[in-house]
Amino acid sequence: MVKASGELELSLLEVPTPAPQADEVVVRIEATPINPSDIGLLFGAADITTAALSGTSARPIVTMQIPERLMQGMAARVGQSLPVGNEGAGVVVAAGTSVAAQALLGKTVAVLGGAMYAQYRCIRTDQCLVLLEGATPVDGASCFVNPLTALGMVETMRREGHTALVHTAAASNLGQMLNKICLQDRIGLVNIVRKPEQAALLKGMGARHVCDASSPSFMADLTQALMDTGATIAFDATGGGKLAGQILTCMEAALNRTATEYSRYGSTTHKQVYIYGGLDTGPTEFVRNFGFAWSMGGWLLFPFLQRIGEAAARTLRERVAAELKTTFASHYAQEISLTQALQPQTIAAYGQRATGAKFLINPSLVASP
Repeated sequence: MVKASGELELSLLEVPTPAPQADEVVVRIEATPINPSDIGLLFGAADITTAALSGTSARPIVTMQIPERLMQGMAARVGQSLPVGNEGAGVVVAAGTSVAAQALLGKTVAVLGGAMYAQYRCIRTDQCLVLLEGATPVDGASCFVNPLTALGMVETMRREGHTALVHTAAASNLGQMLNKICLQDRIGLVNIVRKPEQAALLKGMGARHVCDASSPSFMADLTQALMDTGATIAFDATGGGKLAGQILTCMEAALNRTATEYSRYGSTTHKQVYIYGGLDTGPTEFVRNFGFAWSMGGWLLFPFLQRIGEAAARTLRERVAAELKTTFASHYAQEISLTQALQPQTIAAYGQRATGAKFLINPSLVASP
């Protein structure tokens, strides 16, 4: 809850679980990840370094200060207690009267629909994905946002006429999934990471083109990788800083190396960078030295799924279910309870959104802080 006084308050509330309607089920949530999109809703514009703890061990309350200059952007949230958690997985413990709902009773399902940081979630049957035999809630906890985002990037590439792509923050869970998809589908992929150990991780997973942004030869390495793959579309998780512009610059350089004619307007091949995250919250900076055939814009999963329609989205979900323990396997740094998620030291850890440090909430845990 954002308060008019300029404070963000995080707390646990006890609310009744609704009885399921005819086409609804009640899922006992046993695993739900902390995704960057969840962190955006959890903290808003608050400064997590100001986190202060009060309340009790069973009902902790965390308050954070929101800088005055950022309160205008939080105006629509003032006074509202918003539930958090885009996705999760668990067991169906109650079902409505419809055939579809009754068929889910006792099944382990992954669910998408918000408010997953809860012990129980009442949700429509069409928002549930039945996991294959042997799959656990932990296996299915992250089977929507990251897998569908990775598949959505590849689908966007194809629909917009590109043949290869670039991805930043590429050693993340999502990046590892995208690497596996591209290897399996024989698609050229340029992975951009920020540390040598992240480059080593991806190369150990078979990645063919990995560029370390911390290397002095980064721009030359990226240009060569773009020449090798022909990638002209990129998905940038950082958002701020110079990286998006550097990608466009190197795309233009790669195209010009094979150009047969000079043009004062740059190459005629369209270059596209989509920003889909905000790991760097600073301004997006770029030097416009990449001609005129380019675009930079935003990309979000849920609007994309709406654009392609239910049939195409269902095809993507079916692939996720079939490859849940291989291509789309997720890894977590720590499993925590709801109360542990509200401890300032834990918030400081998952709030960094560091690569390889994804946290999983298990609402059924009653572990003390």
